[in-house]
Amino acid sequence: MAVRPGLWPALLGIVLAAWLRGSGAQQSATVANPVPGANPDLLPHFLVEPEDVYIVKNKPVLLVCKAVPATQIFFKCNGEWVRQVDHVIERSTDGSSGLPTMEVRINVSRQQVEKVFGLEEYWCQCVAWSSSGTTKSQKAYIRIAYLRKNFEQEPLAKEVSLEQGIVLPCRPPEGIPPAEVEWLRNEDLVDPSLDPNVYITREHSLVVRQARLADTANYTCVAKNIVARRRSTSAAVIVYVNGGWSTWTEWSVCSASCGRGWQKRSRSCTNPAPLNGGAFCEGQNVQKTACATLCPVDGSWSPWSKWSACGLDCTHWRSRECSDPAPRNGGEECQGADLDTRNCTTDLCVHSASGPEDVALYVGLIAVAVCLVLLLLVLILVYCRKKEGLDSDVADSSILTSGFQPVSIKPSKADNPHLLTIQPDLSTTTTTYQGSLCPRQDGPSPKFQLTNGHLLSPLGGGRHTLHHSSPTSEAEEFVSRLSTQNYFRSLPRGTSNMTYGTFNFLGGRLMIPNTGISLLIPPDAIPRGKIYEIYLTLHKPEDVRLPLAGCQTLLSPIVSCGPPGVLLTRPVILAMDHCGEPSPDSWSLRLKKQSCEGSWEDVLHLGEEAPSHLYYCQLEASACYVFTEQLGRFALVGEALSVAAAKRLKLLLFAPVACTSLEYNIRVYCLHDTHDALKEVVQLEKQLGGQLIQEPRVLHFKDSYHNLRLSIHDVPSSLWQSKLLVSYQEIPFYHIWNGTQQYLHCTFTLERVSPSTSDLACKLWVWQVEGDGQSFNINFNITKDTRFAELLALESEGGVPALVGPSAFKIPFLIRQKIISSLDPPCNRGADWRTLAQKLHLDSHLSFFASKPSPTAMILNLWEARHFPNGNLSQLAAAVAGLGQPDAGLFTVSEAEC
Repeated sequence: MAVRPGLWPALLGIVLAAWLRGSGAQQSATVANPVPGANPDLLPHFLVEPEDVYIVKNKPVLLVCKAVPATQIFFKCNGEWVRQVDHVIERSTDGSSGLPTMEVRINVSRQQVEKVFGLEEYWCQCVAWSSSGTTKSQKAYIRIAYLRKNFEQEPLAKEVSLEQGIVLPCRPPEGIPPAEVEWLRNEDLVDPSLDPNVYITREHSLVVRQARLADTANYTCVAKNIVARRRSTSAAVIVYVNGGWSTWTEWSVCSASCGRGWQKRSRSCTNPAPLNGGAFCEGQNVQKTACATLCPVDGSWSPWSKWSACGLDCTHWRSRECSDPAPRNGGEECQGADLDTRNCTTDLCVHSASGPEDVALYVGLIAVAVCLVLLLLVLILVYCRKKEGLDSDVADSSILTSGFQPVSIKPSKADNPHLLTIQPDLSTTTTTYQGSLCPRQDGPSPKFQLTNGHLLSPLGGGRHTLHHSSPTSEAEEFVSRLSTQNYFRSLPRGTSNMTYGTFNFLGGRLMIPNTGISLLIPPDAIPRGKIYEIYLTLHKPEDVRLPLAGCQTLLSPIVSCGPPGVLLTRPVILAMDHCGEPSPDSWSLRLKKQSCEGSWEDVLHLGEEAPSHLYYCQLEASACYVFTEQLGRFALVGEALSVAAAKRLKLLLFAPVACTSLEYNIRVYCLHDTHDALKEVVQLEKQLGGQLIQEPRVLHFKDSYHNLRLSIHDVPSSLWQSKLLVSYQEIPFYHIWNGTQQYLHCTFTLERVSPSTSDLACKLWVWQVEGDGQSFNINFNITKDTRFAELLALESEGGVPALVGPSAFKIPFLIRQKIISSLDPPCNRGADWRTLAQKLHLDSHLSFFASKPSPTAMILNLWEARHFPNGNLSQLAAAVAGLGQPDAGLFTVSEAEC
């Protein structure tokens, strides 16, 4: 039966479908299905099979299939035959075998694939027929290609140390076909085949086995396929190098060519130097240690020996030796002769043959001389007997001043009738004091001549007169009269840093205004029947040589109170500021005192005081109160125990009040945070015509051997120009730390572009390298702005520098005596001086108070020193009243008692 050619495809499709259903063949590989009994060699086999392809954007893809021998060939996609009209078939004959060959092509569009998107993958298969059977090609999958924009994981910036491993993860965006990944280093392709230190993992992470400095770069992960190319954000990798110390240098030469000094050695953070933000070396770059060098001692002559007897040649001689002291350590030999020869009784030798008249003349002259000597001795003996009963009742400082300023006693206030106003007897106009005021420690005699003393030099023959002067005879006259004295050469030449007064057993107070320095002389500290003239002096550090050993630094002003050697029966209290940040773990604090011979001694180690000690110290945050029974010259010195030890620096900014030129100077002072240092700078700036332009700040300067730096920023270039040629100014560490240099400051010079410029806005930074810092925001008008001027207005402290008697104390005298008599005796109920100390937060000093005859008096004296003149007497009264004493009238005094 003949079949029309147009029915062959349909018939073939039905047969093939039935065959496929019967065989269940869904493989993607080539499958042959021969007809039974047919020659298997004549089964179709494929010369070209369809392959997997990707549709990019909207472009259709072409599938090709070619088989031999083949009588029919068609495509089937996703189980359905492709329409015949969509096939392009070419027939040919194989040249070698003569068998028929067929090639077929079809186009697959994006729309066709999208129809089955999400259900299954789109695939196509080629089927070829021959007389021996059918053969199916492998399946070709057609997919829509894409590459999403966002990476699933991007590399992150890293900072790694040298030779540390680096791992930069990268998960490319989802895509079909899967994206290929490559890495860029600073836009250059990373090729692991060229660098064995780098490889890329299967998960596309970039791994650097050991980081090198050259590996510091920006790394980018790149993902690409046939559709697109995506770049991740760049990851900055920084390979840093931590600093390492070099070896220590040799110790420097001792700073002192004679005596105690210091030497140092240093190292630098250059082995290696920190790089790319690496950590700076930890520890100190400078080490300092004490050293001592033997001082050369020049030889000095011993006193001349007595003259020898007159020889036959009418000469006698005397000798001396170079042994007082003998030269040593390279000192110079004595200059001059060690033997002195002179003529003796020349006339007697020459005229030994003269007559008896000459001999009688000489004998008579000798007799007259002996009589005169005896008469002189008798007169001296009579004078001494008249003076024998005279007691040295008055110890004065005329040794220093040749006079004193009488101090008036304030009258009692109308609202306080109970204030004790006993007037000292100053009617005697001239009193004589004979003897010394600085006792020796090496002999039994209570008096000695002070011919070489450092703190006192005698005037005349050791007799000193205390006399009253008129109020116009002020300290200027005393200074001018005594400027030639040895000790007074080290005292200030002005009067603003010195005060003095005359005191008796009622006590009193001396103050140097605006310095925080005062001397409290409690009642009964001066023995009854005696009158002392006492002075209080503030020294400039550069005027007094205070030796500092090792890492010691001056924390307080150097203060003298005297005269030294006077007898005190109770401790006086010397108050002065300090600039240390007290901490037992950071500081070792010592009180130094200068002896009569001029040497400085440690008289007190704070924290290790003995109750029976002559000195004691109450240390507070910014002041110290020294109990002492011996007057002299004192200073508080600290030695740093760690780099955490810090000094408080006061930062002050000054500028001219009036600016007449284009240049404008800003002076930055770095001072100890004490009142006396502030006073000196304020007085200096008044002379220079300066004004404060910012509120003062406090900076904690540590013992880290790092310098202090100062810089100015954000100066408006259109209005001002900075004349500083470097980025910052620097004050060396040792200039600040030793504490002996005043007025440390730096000047920033700015120049106005126009004379009309008056507004200035900038920033000024002050900081210690690797330490504390402060920032000043300057914004003011240089011609009109004076809002900070009142911050440093010096105020008088307590009215007058010297107060005598009850006017020097907040607690009335009789009330004080009642408190002492009530609280000194021990009380079982605890209502005694110990409880008062606890209420006043002084219980850490109980052992010191207990060592004194009147513990309550010590507590009240310390309260007076700390709270004058602004102390709240009501709070003290409440503390005393709260002790539960049965005597409720402690703070009442009758008019009869007054």
